[in-house]
Amino acid sequence: MDKDVSAGATTTIVGRLALGITLLAFGLGHTDVIDGVTAADAVSIAQYVGGIALFVAGLMAFRDRDTANGTAFTALGALWFTWAVSDAGSANAAGLFLLLFALVALSLTLAGGDQLGQGAYGLFFVALVLMAIAQFADNDGLTKVGGWFAVAAGAVAWYAATAAMAHWPTVLPRRAAGRGVTATG
Repeated sequence: MDKDVSAGATTTIVGRLALGITLLAFGLGHTDVIDGVTAADAVSIAQYVGGIALFVAGLMAFRDRDTANGTAFTALGALWFTWAVSDAGSANAAGLFLLLFALVALSLTLAGGDQLGQGAYGLFFVALVLMAIAQFADNDGLTKVGGWFAVAAGAVAWYAATAAMAHWPTVLPRRAAGRGVTATG
């Protein structure tokens, strides 16, 4: 890794990689796009990468005085670990858990931060809401759509981590106020 990547940035990279990998596994498991791979196959990744590694990355972020990522990574780590080790019971109980998990993702989306982080959390929020509704309504099609939103969120989180390491663009360019408006110096 380059010498100009700070300890705080390294913690963010690790957290986003853990989140990205977990979301990709979780989402792909719900889409049925890979034959024989289900959401149950994502449980180990959710427990160890999404749960423990993400939680530890959050603690490290707090140590680095990065409260935004510390909050995000520890909260999501705790929720992933809980999802992995719990038996949801009824479909309604699973739906309620996903809905509560979605509220955390919504809070992280609205809290601000960089565009890629907000994008990942926003897509994850949509995925969780769709999956919660699917649990309440017993709708497999909606679960698959939610899975695709989780895949998209995972791809954004993975890109954010990789972009930070590879010095790729991490923000969208801003347009001028209107058509034909140019900046003059």
